[in-house]
Amino acid sequence: MKTLLNLIWLVFAGFWLAFGYAVAGVLLLLPIVTIPFAVASFRIGAYALWPFGRTVVDHPRAGVGSALGNILWILLAGWWLALMHLCTAIPLFVSIIGIPMGWANLKLIPVSLMPLGKVIVPA
Repeated sequence: MKTLLNLIWLVFAGFWLAFGYAVAGVLLLLPIVTIPFAVASFRIGAYALWPFGRTVVDHPRAGVGSALGNILWILLAGWWLALMHLCTAIPLFVSIIGIPMGWANLKLIPVSLMPLGKVIVPA
Protein backbone atom coordinates (compact mmCIF):
# COMPACT_ATOMS: atom_id res chain seq x y z
CA MET A 1 0.00 0.00 0.00
CA LYS A 2 2.81 2.43 0.82
CA THR A 3 4.34 1.88 -2.64
CA LEU A 4 1.04 2.77 -4.30
CA LEU A 5 0.71 5.89 -2.12
CA ASN A 6 4.30 6.86 -2.90
CA LEU A 7 3.71 6.52 -6.64
CA ILE A 8 0.55 8.62 -6.49
CA TRP A 9 2.37 11.10 -4.26
CA LEU A 10 5.25 11.28 -6.72
CA VAL A 11 2.93 12.34 -9.54
CA PHE A 12 0.71 14.78 -7.66
CA ALA A 13 3.08 16.31 -5.09
CA GLY A 14 6.52 14.69 -4.93
CA PHE A 15 8.15 16.17 -8.02
CA TRP A 16 6.91 19.67 -7.20
CA LEU A 17 8.06 19.53 -3.60
CA ALA A 18 11.42 17.91 -4.35
CA PHE A 19 12.06 20.57 -6.99
CA GLY A 20 11.38 23.30 -4.41
CA TYR A 21 13.80 21.72 -1.94
CA ALA A 22 16.41 21.32 -4.69
CA VAL A 23 16.12 25.00 -5.64
CA ALA A 24 16.47 25.98 -1.98
CA GLY A 25 19.47 23.66 -1.63
CA VAL A 26 21.23 25.09 -4.67
CA LEU A 27 20.62 28.66 -3.50
CA LEU A 28 21.91 27.77 -0.04
CA LEU A 29 25.08 26.31 -1.57
CA LEU A 30 26.09 29.71 -2.96
CA PRO A 31 27.24 31.30 0.32
CA ILE A 32 29.75 29.00 1.97
CA VAL A 33 28.29 29.56 5.45
CA THR A 34 24.91 28.02 4.55
CA ILE A 35 26.19 24.70 3.18
CA PRO A 36 24.81 22.76 6.21
CA PHE A 37 21.40 24.21 5.37
CA ALA A 38 21.77 23.04 1.77
CA VAL A 39 22.53 19.51 2.97
CA ALA A 40 19.41 19.59 5.15
CA SER A 41 17.36 20.87 2.20
CA PHE A 42 18.51 18.02 -0.05
CA ARG A 43 17.89 15.47 2.73
CA ILE A 44 14.35 16.65 3.44
CA GLY A 45 13.74 17.01 -0.31
CA ALA A 46 14.55 13.33 -0.81
CA TYR A 47 12.11 12.53 1.98
CA ALA A 48 9.45 14.75 0.38
CA LEU A 49 9.92 12.86 -2.88
CA TRP A 50 9.05 9.44 -1.34
CA PRO A 51 7.63 9.93 2.20
CA PHE A 52 5.38 6.93 2.90
CA GLY A 53 7.12 4.17 4.86
CA ARG A 54 9.56 6.59 6.49
CA THR A 55 9.25 8.99 9.39
CA VAL A 56 11.17 11.88 10.92
CA VAL A 57 12.45 11.69 14.50
CA ASP A 58 14.57 13.99 16.62
CA HIS A 59 18.31 13.34 16.48
CA PRO A 60 19.49 12.23 19.93
CA ARG A 61 22.53 14.53 19.88
CA ALA A 62 20.80 17.65 18.53
CA GLY A 63 21.38 20.65 20.74
CA VAL A 64 21.52 24.40 20.83
CA GLY A 65 23.31 24.62 17.48
CA SER A 66 20.40 22.90 15.75
CA ALA A 67 17.90 25.20 17.45
CA LEU A 68 19.81 28.32 16.42
CA GLY A 69 20.28 26.95 12.92
CA ASN A 70 16.55 26.26 12.66
CA ILE A 71 15.78 29.89 13.48
CA LEU A 72 18.06 31.00 10.67
CA TRP A 73 16.60 28.29 8.40
CA ILE A 74 13.05 29.63 8.93
CA LEU A 75 14.21 33.06 7.78
CA LEU A 76 16.15 31.79 4.77
CA ALA A 77 13.98 29.03 3.30
CA GLY A 78 11.65 27.42 5.80
CA TRP A 79 8.70 29.75 5.54
CA TRP A 80 8.31 29.43 1.77
CA LEU A 81 8.87 25.66 1.81
CA ALA A 82 6.14 25.36 4.45
CA LEU A 83 3.90 27.55 2.29
CA MET A 84 4.62 25.26 -0.66
CA HIS A 85 3.46 22.25 1.41
CA LEU A 86 0.29 24.08 2.41
CA CYS A 87 -0.46 25.10 -1.19
CA THR A 88 0.04 21.50 -2.31
CA ALA A 89 -2.08 20.03 0.50
CA ILE A 90 -5.19 22.09 -0.21
CA PRO A 91 -5.91 20.67 -3.70
CA LEU A 92 -5.06 17.15 -2.52
CA PHE A 93 -7.83 17.32 0.08
CA VAL A 94 -10.40 17.93 -2.68
CA SER A 95 -10.34 14.34 -3.94
CA ILE A 96 -10.97 11.23 -1.85
CA ILE A 97 -7.74 9.55 -2.94
CA GLY A 98 -5.74 12.70 -2.17
CA ILE A 99 -6.74 12.97 1.50
CA PRO A 100 -3.87 10.77 2.85
CA MET A 101 -1.45 12.76 0.72
CA GLY A 102 -2.89 16.02 2.00
CA TRP A 103 -2.31 14.84 5.58
CA ALA A 104 1.24 13.80 4.65
CA ASN A 105 1.83 17.30 3.31
CA LEU A 106 0.59 18.85 6.54
CA LYS A 107 2.86 16.51 8.52
CA LEU A 108 5.83 17.73 6.46
CA ILE A 109 5.26 21.38 7.41
CA PRO A 110 7.04 21.16 10.82
CA VAL A 111 9.96 19.37 9.16
CA SER A 112 10.16 22.01 6.44
CA LEU A 113 10.24 24.73 9.09
CA MET A 114 12.84 23.08 11.35
CA PRO A 115 14.88 20.35 9.57
CA LEU A 116 18.07 20.60 11.59
CA GLY A 117 18.32 18.09 14.40
CA LYS A 118 16.01 15.61 12.65
CA VAL A 119 16.72 12.14 11.25
CA ILE A 120 14.70 10.23 8.65
CA VAL A 121 14.17 6.59 9.61
CA PRO A 122 12.10 3.69 8.21
CA ALA A 123 8.65 3.53 9.79
